[in-house]
Amino acid sequence: MSLIAQTGQASGGWTARMPSRLRGTFRALPLAALAPVGLLVLWQGAASSGLVAPQILPAPARVIQTFIELARDGELTAAIRISAWRLAIGLVVGGALGFLFGILLGASRQAEEWLGPSFRAIAAVPALGWIPVLILLVGIDEMLKIIILTKACFVPMTIATRDAWRAVPREFAELGDVLGLSARARFLRIRLPAMVPMVFGGLRLASGQAFVSLVTCEMLAATEGIGYLMIWGRSLFQMDMVLVGMIVVGVSGVALDQLLRLTERALRARMGEDV
Repeated sequence: MSLIAQTGQASGGWTARMPSRLRGTFRALPLAALAPVGLLVLWQGAASSGLVAPQILPAPARVIQTFIELARDGELTAAIRISAWRLAIGLVVGGALGFLFGILLGASRQAEEWLGPSFRAIAAVPALGWIPVLILLVGIDEMLKIIILTKACFVPMTIATRDAWRAVPREFAELGDVLGLSARARFLRIRLPAMVPMVFGGLRLASGQAFVSLVTCEMLAATEGIGYLMIWGRSLFQMDMVLVGMIVVGVSGVALDQLLRLTERALRARMGEDV
């Protein structure tokens, strides 16, 4: 048997032993890589042909070299650590408050009538629109970033949780009556598992909003972080530094989204086992 055939059989046997979801992800990797590879080829072609000046679009090799230099000096690591801390605080605080407030709006029609209009008015103003007022109130210290990120996460989490509560079928509540479950047991064993997909959808949307708000806020009112690193590179006309920041933000956003997806699947599996 040829080496190619043996390799094919080994590969086929290996993928066959994978879980079906993981096997599908493994097979989809080449397709997912098409867009980044195509963009990289176009980027390299534009840089090599001189179509765009290197001061505006440096070659990929130059960006990689800048990435290594910033990582070696610790500047990139420090910026990522600071931005990640701000993002984590915003997601935890804004996500938790949005979840609780969404349950309140979804469960109480009176709360929706009293607080709904005010919430919609606040939600209509983008998180970044609050920066001028907040700078006057709290300055440009860490509190400004935390408030902006909390607001950016709070709104989509509230909307997703409220809609998730209302989307639970009425038959589920009747099931709790039949089983004689307490209010706490009904929420944990019936309503919450049904809400998980929509709530995590809101959480992923909140993380995307938080990334946008984080980078913009660090560009406008910060002296540390990935956003500040990008604006500092622009002021020095070092586009390679700007591109490094863009790549770090993009990769981090994809990684966080995948982490939330995996957490959702694990949580749903765990709830299914408990039920």
